[in-house]
Amino acid sequence: MEVITTHTNADFDAMGSMIAARKLYPGALLVFPGSQERTLREYFIKSTVYIYGFKRLRDIDLEKVTRLILVDTRQSSRIGKFVDILNKPGLEVHVYDHHPDAEDDVRANLSIVRNFGSTVTLFSRLFMEQGIEVTAEEATIMSLGVFEDTGSFTFNNTTPEDFEAAAFLLRCGADLNVVSDIVTQELTAEQINLLNELILYARNYNFHGVEVCLTTVSVDRYVGDFAVLVHKLRDIENLDVVFALARMDDRVYLVARSRIPEVNVGAIASLFGGGGHATAASASIKDLTLVQTEAKLLEVLRDHIHPYPKAETLMTSPAVHTEPDVGIGEAQLTMVRYNINAMPVLKDGALVGLITRQVLEKALFHGLTQQTVAEFMNTDIASVEPNASLLEIQTHLVERHQRILPVVEKGKVLGVITRRDLLDFMLDEHNDDGSLYDETALEHWPKRKNIQSVISEQLPKNIIQMLREFGVLAESLGFRAYAVGGFVRDLLLRRTNFDIDIVLEGDAIEFARAFADRHAIKAKLHKKFNTAMLVFPDGQTVDIASARFEYYQHPAALPIVEFSSLKMDLYRRDFTINTLALALNPSEFGQLIDFFSGQRDIKEKIIRVLHNLSFIEDPTRILRAFRFEQRFGFRIGKQTTSLIRNAVHMDLIQKLGGRRFLHEIKLILEEEDPVPALRRIAEFGAMPALAGSINFDRKMEELFGRLREVISWYRLSFLDEPLERWWVYLLGLFSNLAVQDVQTACDRLLLTASQRDRLIWTLENAGKLLKSFFPDVSGRKPSEVYRALLPFRPEELLFLMGKADRESARKAVSHYFHRYRNTQTELKGKDLKAMGIPPGPIYRQLLDELLDARINKQVGNRSEEFRFLVSRRPEFFSEQARSVDWKNSC
Repeated sequence: MEVITTHTNADFDAMGSMIAARKLYPGALLVFPGSQERTLREYFIKSTVYIYGFKRLRDIDLEKVTRLILVDTRQSSRIGKFVDILNKPGLEVHVYDHHPDAEDDVRANLSIVRNFGSTVTLFSRLFMEQGIEVTAEEATIMSLGVFEDTGSFTFNNTTPEDFEAAAFLLRCGADLNVVSDIVTQELTAEQINLLNELILYARNYNFHGVEVCLTTVSVDRYVGDFAVLVHKLRDIENLDVVFALARMDDRVYLVARSRIPEVNVGAIASLFGGGGHATAASASIKDLTLVQTEAKLLEVLRDHIHPYPKAETLMTSPAVHTEPDVGIGEAQLTMVRYNINAMPVLKDGALVGLITRQVLEKALFHGLTQQTVAEFMNTDIASVEPNASLLEIQTHLVERHQRILPVVEKGKVLGVITRRDLLDFMLDEHNDDGSLYDETALEHWPKRKNIQSVISEQLPKNIIQMLREFGVLAESLGFRAYAVGGFVRDLLLRRTNFDIDIVLEGDAIEFARAFADRHAIKAKLHKKFNTAMLVFPDGQTVDIASARFEYYQHPAALPIVEFSSLKMDLYRRDFTINTLALALNPSEFGQLIDFFSGQRDIKEKIIRVLHNLSFIEDPTRILRAFRFEQRFGFRIGKQTTSLIRNAVHMDLIQKLGGRRFLHEIKLILEEEDPVPALRRIAEFGAMPALAGSINFDRKMEELFGRLREVISWYRLSFLDEPLERWWVYLLGLFSNLAVQDVQTACDRLLLTASQRDRLIWTLENAGKLLKSFFPDVSGRKPSEVYRALLPFRPEELLFLMGKADRESARKAVSHYFHRYRNTQTELKGKDLKAMGIPPGPIYRQLLDELLDARINKQVGNRSEEFRFLVSRRPEFFSEQARSVDWKNSC
């Protein structure tokens, strides 16, 4: 059975699209999934549309549906009872829609989606391209859909194709008198009263600089064409954004209209179970009162309206400035007076440079009090115009490390944008996580706690001895040594982790060289970065690093290097839970040092960043936050969540280098269960950074569940064989993408040419096997299975097992692993030569035939292999060789 259906509360575009789809699927049944709009119901009564044979849902046996054709929607939440059969084995789903993507879009075998004003327009273009004829009555019904969904071609979502569709339908005989009577009906007295109430109860709200009108009404019974009334309200009041809520009967209806890109009403309506376009959307809400719906809507609007600011809205004005001929001392006093750290230098009102407090203080330190600002200002600076985008602002302030960014118009400095201004925009909500982690936190005295009992309980004796030896050596050199980072975090979490990082308040190169000499081990030194790696005989490695900074005693002098304090080194790290340090010097061995309340956050199971530009400086921390959150069962703090959302909103992950991005993705896919972290990436809208067309939905999660099972099976079955688990999951992640999208994703991750070619080859050939080989695998010989699976690597075979929906296919791959893949013949090429067979390609052919016979249990030993060759290829053997036993003839 084929069924054509649409969304609940169907309109004319839905019905017109259903009738149009019938032209492509002549045998399909037309079934509404639920109620229809009042005007559509009235049209049913007055017209002859019943001749198309619409069926009632209750008369359909859903289990018999083999193909489901969805028109004017693809959201599972909007197709009523048909959602129950979406996962039915063998069901084929075809989609024709004009709405934007939504989180609950169904997976379809055929999906034709176009950004037109109506779905009828999509069908009209198909009919024009394929030469399909449309009757006058069909054209009239379809025209109703075009006119209704485009507001008679006045809505913002109207496209040139909608006009072309209307012209095509008019040529087919569409009756515009019927269209006019229905689309341009006069308002009833009841509708006029309702419109007046909408105007009366309208209230304006300001969300982050965006004006939004919200109005609510309540009536005892359903009043039709509510969307028309809202549209008239928008036009009467000249509103950019309007949300209207109406309680009618037992539900609340939401209708929204938007003229501005900052407010996507379709996305907001989807949160209430509805949908639509960025400019027009609606929802029907059953389980909330009008008051509850209004409260929830206000909350959603606060969370989802975040317009990108322009430079003129971010800047601080007027700009505190100085002039080039001003003395160093005077300029420094200006900065102190206004408590600023950088300011522009203007000459006759024009921007000529930038000076910072750090430069002024160093100049004064060196006694250069008589010099002017012009001699030390930075002239290589960037500026922006008032309408500059957030991305341009971010590029200068963050990526190019410019301290402040002047905003210039026609040569005049209007104001400046600081990093604090950018930060204030990102933190659009109050901090609910406690005090902000800024530079002032560095002044806090760290909490200390003796954890020697934890060390004795959790670490092997050889690791404890090694840590003590680090402390003893550091003491002898006048240094202080600390174990830091994930090693200390996992120590408190009682998790095994011997990946040790040591930070020294001292010279890491000198320390590593001395330790390597004392213990006769290898040390890899990196003098440029003042880091080293110790390599122990058992394979254990330890990273050694110094905290350091540089300063100059006088101009043009060589830099003086001083090793920084522990707290400055820890402040550079990603999350508070990774800022814990363990003292190793003998006098304080086992002391846990906590500057940033990392212990508290471990106890409360919270992931927090140290400072508010953390994700801007290093967007990989976003992916790391999701990985740590799921690995440890923690939650991301509210402020950190807000910072992640803003960073994703700013497309910072898109700007990550491919290798760094791949490294983080590999770490996630190497987790025992990568699904929770991937789910979070999708929730925050960061998945498009990997591949825009990846839909990490319920089906993808089910696939990853099966992949996890087969990976566990393999690791238990073949303990000694290595496995790149991340590659199995990457195949799963890309398994439903088109080849072009896979190539784009490979380029994004900077996969090597061999990796890209192997991935695409695997996906293509695995698909062929699943479609044409495995359905009847139970009737195939073992040698056929062996030959089919031989080209695949273990990771690719595990992907096949997870992707297969038949138990027989999974069993075939399992048998290959356990029974066939290591099978060898006893006879080799040298034996064929001893038999007198001339060397050549025939050797490979004979040995392959022999191997197949061995796999198929036709032969079991050397003698049987010889007899098999004699019987199958007698032309290669003499009469004497055939008449004696192979063992004797050898």
